[in-house]
Amino acid sequence: MPIYEYRCESCGHQQEFLQKVGDAPLTVCTQCGKPSFSKMLSAAGFQLKGSGWYATDFKNRGAKPAAKADAKPEPSKSEAKPAAGDKKSSSGGCGGGGCACH
Repeated sequence: MPIYEYRCESCGHQQEFLQKVGDAPLTVCTQCGKPSFSKMLSAAGFQLKGSGWYATDFKNRGAKPAAKADAKPEPSKSEAKPAAGDKKSSSGGCGGGGCACH
């Protein structure tokens, strides 16, 4: 059963009541007795905890991925090809640039 919060427009008295969803709303103030009691709109008072359906199915759905899986990694210096103006020649027995002899 939900908890409903009421406020009297005449005296300002506020009170919470545990009522069924189908129950008629209260209209008479419990403090001053005037028929100016009305239901207030307030935030829901519940939390979703644990590893149930919320945590496993919906909790991180709006989160963005940290990195794209199909992105190419940058080549390291040992894999990089020599630039056009590089002093080391690419001609030779090993192919130049990528081995330990250069």
